[in-house]
Amino acid sequence: MSDRELVLTFGHEELVIRKRYEALGIVNDLLIAAWFLIGSFFFFSTDLTYAGTWLFVLGSAQLLVRPVIRLARLIHLGRLRERAKQAGAPSRATVTDSRASGSGRVPR
Repeated sequence: MSDRELVLTFGHEELVIRKRYEALGIVNDLLIAAWFLIGSFFFFSTDLTYAGTWLFVLGSAQLLVRPVIRLARLIHLGRLRERAKQAGAPSRATVTDSRASGSGRVPR
């Protein structure tokens, strides 16, 4: 192992959960972009300015969803790890870093 090599080990279930929350975050970001883009175009017409304003409000409110998704992911993964500990399963998430002192294994 080189001095700069970092090895991460995660369980299958944790990777699936991470991928799902990542996809949810991407969908959220796309919707935010759509609300702001459509709202911007609506401002070119005086008849649609009111609707455009509401799209900006919707997009701004949806910006609050981003940290909620991240927090939900952290809570979900924390519960997953806690269940694994209670079941007596060894911790699946470990980091191996050759720069660390001792064995080089740092539990996460």
